[in-house]
Amino acid sequence: MNTVLSRANSLFAFSLSVMAALTFGCFITTAFKDRRVPVDIHVSKVMLKNVDDFTGPRERSDLGFITFDLSPIFDWNVKQLFLYLSAEYATKSNSLNQVVLWDKIVLRGENTKLNLRDMKSKYFFFDDGNGLRANKNITLMLSWNVVPNAGILPLVAGSGHVSLPFPDAYEATKSY
Repeated sequence: MNTVLSRANSLFAFSLSVMAALTFGCFITTAFKDRRVPVDIHVSKVMLKNVDDFTGPRERSDLGFITFDLSPIFDWNVKQLFLYLSAEYATKSNSLNQVVLWDKIVLRGENTKLNLRDMKSKYFFFDDGNGLRANKNITLMLSWNVVPNAGILPLVAGSGHVSLPFPDAYEATKSY
């Protein structure tokens, strides 16, 4: 005869099996969805400012504006998006360098049509031996991680990027 504990164990195991099947169903309905959206990136003027400290030269750049609409990405299985703007460039010592310049978390229910103007980089470029100054091919790309309620965390690159040259000299910093 079954005891109360064995019946509770059977009920608990059945409930977990049903929850696992529902979670898998949640994942499979959005697993193959294309999460790319067009991104419009403009850079009006690139200014590099040299900031010396104990770690060596760092550059901070002034960016232009970025416009994009994230509403096609959000569905019932998306909890939040982690957006980041990265720069890719090549130097003599490294064939591919990637630097994150800016990031933002967009939660479900927030404004998904972003129009970011007069942006400044949130993070510094750390120049590994003057590879940024006078570099003629630096590509800015907006990418994002989709944080779902259930499933994998896809890394998606936006369908728009811009390549630009960096100036030959640093901007003079003003001291007040």
